[in-house]
Amino acid sequence: MAVTSNITLEDARIGFRNFSGKEGQFNPAGRRNFMVFLDHEDGQRLQEDGWNVRWLKPREEGDEPQAGLSVQVEFSKGRPPKVVQITAHGKTTLTEETINILDWAEIESCDIIIRPYNWEMADGRKGVKAYLSALYVTIKEDAFESKYYNVPDSAANSVEED
Repeated sequence: MAVTSNITLEDARIGFRNFSGKEGQFNPAGRRNFMVFLDHEDGQRLQEDGWNVRWLKPREEGDEPQAGLSVQVEFSKGRPPKVVQITAHGKTTLTEETINILDWAEIESCDIIIRPYNWEMADGRKGVKAYLSALYVTIKEDAFESKYYNVPDSAANSVEED
């Protein structure tokens, strides 16, 4: 049975962020993705539905494995995701060119909508791949962010245009 419903997660925890699509040991160049961590019950339920849930080894002996869902961030095919960065000064929609700032941002909270893509191979294997539909990221700001928010960027004024 094909999965048709989106997954909506509020105050989600994410990791292994690669919004820039940087090539790495486990990632070919250009593939943007991240992992959203799930509680054990949600991980089991999604896995039973066909989602590709990964189980990370426990950090401490006696702990349960951590369920995680790798989410693809795709701008070039179909419908691009809506990604919004939220700070004390408002919200900013991030684009394919600016989303990479989330790789190193200190994230306070995330609200995520994930859409399913049902796939099937010629040999009969099938599953559900997770694609980002919407992401609202609240950034944790440092102590000086508000103090210097309205100070003009002097470097921006020194760049000459041809």
